[in-house]
Amino acid sequence: MWLWIALGIVVSIGFVAFLGAPYVPSKRKDIDRAFTELYQLDHSDLLVDIGAGDGVVLRAASKRGAHAIGYEIHPVLVAIAKLLSRNDDKVMVVLANFWTVEMPANTTVVYTFGDGRDIAKMYRKVQQEATRIGRELSFISYAFEVPGVKLHKSIGAHHLYKVKPLQSTTEAV
Repeated sequence: MWLWIALGIVVSIGFVAFLGAPYVPSKRKDIDRAFTELYQLDHSDLLVDIGAGDGVVLRAASKRGAHAIGYEIHPVLVAIAKLLSRNDDKVMVVLANFWTVEMPANTTVVYTFGDGRDIAKMYRKVQQEATRIGRELSFISYAFEVPGVKLHKSIGAHHLYKVKPLQSTTEAV
């Protein structure tokens, strides 16, 4: 029986890695540096974490007073993140595919560990959300730069972008 459970977990991790970036835990010291030197989170922020994994970024954001919502597609990682964040009312973990959700209207910053094949697509999704919400969002990418997009600032492996809403190309007649 344990063999079947282990096999199920391995297969589900492989399936999730096919849909998005594989689970690679972020280092706390890198997150702390990003949230102090790159983007100073505070109580007025709502951070959205794309691929929240075990929730370490969410808990780091909460520690700085911010509210944090993590979207994760792997049910085991959602369970772990919820367990580790169970006593924190500023953290919410959602089992969902980020590509199909709308971010809350009060989102201020989006964090991701994307991979080379998906980082540009993630940026475009954040830009669509900035357009829908109607204001600029900050986008922090861990490890990968967005090709062809001007960086606002980098600290170590973290890259900060300011994502402006797209302007309508149609004029009212």
